[in-house]
Amino acid sequence: MSAPGRRRGEQTREAILTAAETVFAEHGFDGARIDTIADVSGYNKTLIFRYFGDKLGLYAEVLRRIDRQAIELQAQLIGPLLADDTIVSDAHRFRTFLTTAIGAFFDYMVEHPRVMRMVIWEHAEGWQTYAKIASLFEIEGLEQLEALFARAQKAGLLRSDRDPFVLFLLAEQICWSFPTSLPFYQMVLPGRDFSSTAALARAREQIVAFIVAGILVDPKDNETE
Repeated sequence: MSAPGRRRGEQTREAILTAAETVFAEHGFDGARIDTIADVSGYNKTLIFRYFGDKLGLYAEVLRRIDRQAIELQAQLIGPLLADDTIVSDAHRFRTFLTTAIGAFFDYMVEHPRVMRMVIWEHAEGWQTYAKIASLFEIEGLEQLEALFARAQKAGLLRSDRDPFVLFLLAEQICWSFPTSLPFYQMVLPGRDFSSTAALARAREQIVAFIVAGILVDPKDNETE
């Protein structure tokens, strides 16, 4: 295939993936229809099946594209910190790493509402669809984080009575569940400001501080020992 042909093929593929992400976010995997994705993308079903095989293959590729974006973000923002083998020797630097990592994930989810909706659908359906394609995704990043937490716990930076990696995963859930719950919070507390940029910034700060405080050892604990 010529270079212009490859570019057109890549553009077509990206247009289909973007349309599919929109439809999956709106209806979930089970509720999404290839006919709808074809209408939104402007390409027919035959071409979609040629590129992706079936609906599950298309869904997997949408998630793989999201995964690549998240990996790129991690590489840019926290990659240098992860690459520093001495990070667990300095409590301040490790706190900076946690604050940066959790804050970056929160920002990513807020900036990608369709991703949040897809996660919510998976959560509601018991992750049954994701379980069918989980083997397609790399877990090296998670293993690297888990090893880092183990070293930090051994160094006395993390609470020994809690599993820091589980807490970190719970932190991710807070980061995608809070923004999607804002309409509910606004109904329950109609007099409160939840939706402005300033309110979201305050919520981000509070969430990050709450999670970091729950994972790290309080310096005062060490002073009293």
